[in-house]
Amino acid sequence: MREFIVEADGGSRGNPGPAGYGSVVCDAVTGQTLAERAEFIGTATNNVAEYRGLLAGLRAAHELDPTARVHVRMDSKLVVEQMSGRWKIKHPDMRPLAMQSAAVFPAGQVTYEWIPRERNKHADRLANEAMDAGTGKAAGTGAGRPKSGGAGSRRPAVSSVAEPPAGAGAGAGAGAGAGAGAEVEPSARTGAGSGAGSGVGIGAGARADADVRAARHVASAPPDLGTPTTLVLLRHGETPHTPLKRFSGSGGDDPALSDVGRRQAGLVAGALAARGTVRAVVSSPLARCRETAGIVAARLGLEVSVEEGLRETDFGAWEGLTFGEVQARHPEDMNAWLSDPEAGPSGGGESFAAVAERVAATRDRLLAAHTGRTVLLVSHVTPIKTLVRLALGAPAQALFRMELSAASLSVVAYYADGNATLRLLNDTSPLR
Repeated sequence: MREFIVEADGGSRGNPGPAGYGSVVCDAVTGQTLAERAEFIGTATNNVAEYRGLLAGLRAAHELDPTARVHVRMDSKLVVEQMSGRWKIKHPDMRPLAMQSAAVFPAGQVTYEWIPRERNKHADRLANEAMDAGTGKAAGTGAGRPKSGGAGSRRPAVSSVAEPPAGAGAGAGAGAGAGAGAEVEPSARTGAGSGAGSGVGIGAGARADADVRAARHVASAPPDLGTPTTLVLLRHGETPHTPLKRFSGSGGDDPALSDVGRRQAGLVAGALAARGTVRAVVSSPLARCRETAGIVAARLGLEVSVEEGLRETDFGAWEGLTFGEVQARHPEDMNAWLSDPEAGPSGGGESFAAVAERVAATRDRLLAAHTGRTVLLVSHVTPIKTLVRLALGAPAQALFRMELSAASLSVVAYYADGNATLRLLNDTSPLR
């Protein structure tokens, strides 16, 4: 029998006030994220939002496997104790939600555990994104606005700068140079994690020791930098060039999506619609991106704006060739391109340094225009890898150490202090 972990959270900015929830379903053995749910629910209380998050998480787990055992973890003591049967449910708004939650799985198939808030960051982030999307509020719209949905009026705000970013790649492939801008990439593991500790681990005892702990906690707590601007980076779906592993940039033909690519775009659209956090869609001007963006935007009920800076590299004389063909025909230029970011492809192609300059300028324009919102950027291999590289402060050679599949999702969050956090890399789970 499969076992799932469901983590859920909800919050209200006002209690009652604008409210939302977030839920995540993970495999209990591998820890792999299997499903995410997030929704802005209008005006509600913290407790109602938390129950809505629980219900959404249980339903998502049931969709995956109705026979599975489920262990729910939440930082709401009230919901955990009530659903465990130890506390009575008196509030009329919560009673029906509790009954619906209890009815998703047969009795005895679900267990509950209270966890500290710092262990519930994934669901908390989803809830925040849902509230941000629903209210359309940007970071910095009001000093002291609660950062966390759950924090609304019941918990102190904790900056998600301390949240470990999620990132994943897979495998390692030969011909590592092929991947920086071609339709298919060499693979390599990449990822990053960061944390900010706020406890000091001093033993309990005398009041003086408690004062020291409190003082150190305050000193080490990260600042609340407001709601980040989140860029969801979607590589376009598959084209006829993709399975042939050909360089496909902005200097050659402009292929449309294949049938596979259109199906991929539809699957990603469904996954993003379930998250419900994207507030704008911006696309490269090339046809394969505009088609992908159009499919997703139609599902989200949004318009597509086009941004020239998101176009793919101009690969010059290499357009339409495979990596092996380029090595055979232009060996010296290929070697220079692999080692020097200032070197461009044969025939006047665009260097990685030039791409980085225009991508950085595009990023800055988009961050200024969409402060505090979640924006979907539909682009290509090199621009997306460049955004990730710049967020990590990595050298140009890092472009050859990332895998980026067709129709994959990556996520970078940008904070008010200028720092960025990589939250996701090369996620293809919506395509499975």
